[in-house]
Amino acid sequence: MKGMEALSVLDIAQLENVTMNDADLMREVVGALLSDAGRQIESLLQAIDRADTRECKRLAHGLVGACGNVGAVSLAAVSSSLEQYATVGDVDLCRSSVERLTIEVERLRTAASSL
Repeated sequence: MKGMEALSVLDIAQLENVTMNDADLMREVVGALLSDAGRQIESLLQAIDRADTRECKRLAHGLVGACGNVGAVSLAAVSSSLEQYATVGDVDLCRSSVERLTIEVERLRTAASSL
């Protein structure tokens, strides 16, 4: 996941597009994503503990789509990497990706505080 720091945390233009530039809706949409991502991370950790890479792939795929829709660029990239690692059955890389997801969620939370 080299170069992840260079990725934008939040594509404001994408977020404005999906929310029709409504500031309240932007905060609501990002807040919902943050809440959902927290739940998904818990589910991912449980799946990893069971070595259930199929479930990891399913959960990561959902995060890729949700993040992409609202412009959470770096979170989408980490989720995409996680999905790929799950596809090949690499539980260790899945675990490290979930650790990175946690960091990216906090970066998004920080970025969202200025909306």
